[in-house]
Amino acid sequence: MVCIRCKTVVKDELAKLGFHYTSVELGEVEVIEEISVEQHEQIKKALLRSGLELMDDKKSILIQKIKNVIIELVHYSEEPLTINFSEYLSRKLHYDYTYLANLFSEVQGTTIEKFLIAHKIEKVKELLVYNELNLTEIAHRMHYSGVAHLSAQFKKVTGLTPSHFKQLKNKRRSMLDEL
Repeated sequence: MVCIRCKTVVKDELAKLGFHYTSVELGEVEVIEEISVEQHEQIKKALLRSGLELMDDKKSILIQKIKNVIIELVHYSEEPLTINFSEYLSRKLHYDYTYLANLFSEVQGTTIEKFLIAHKIEKVKELLVYNELNLTEIAHRMHYSGVAHLSAQFKKVTGLTPSHFKQLKNKRRSMLDEL
């Protein structure tokens, strides 16, 4: 689950199947009932019909947790980090960052850093499209050292400067689950 709507879909599908849950978070669900193998398959099929996938293996679940931490931090949190990101991720998931980074790269074919940057740039695009903040304010909000750093990273990822992107008629934005 990479968005709030996904959580709603999961809640609806669980309700249709008669399950009660204590928690539905991005990438994680706690169901009250014991789930049989047959019920597990029912949930899996229901989620697949909605375009979602049930993850069973530990590595896939951990990868999804890494993605969820990044998505939540970049897209849904207003709080600035007071520690570096690698330490934040390690504390949040209770794993050594080197292990997380190696696992992520092995499974995803990209680094955690590149995944984080892709999401930050996507959020910058969103803020540019809304046109409510100037570039200095966006750089500050997205925790860049300054406009020059933001602009350089934006151009490296998109091939455009932020001001050129802002002038485009068809703003090219990506779905979060496609990053």
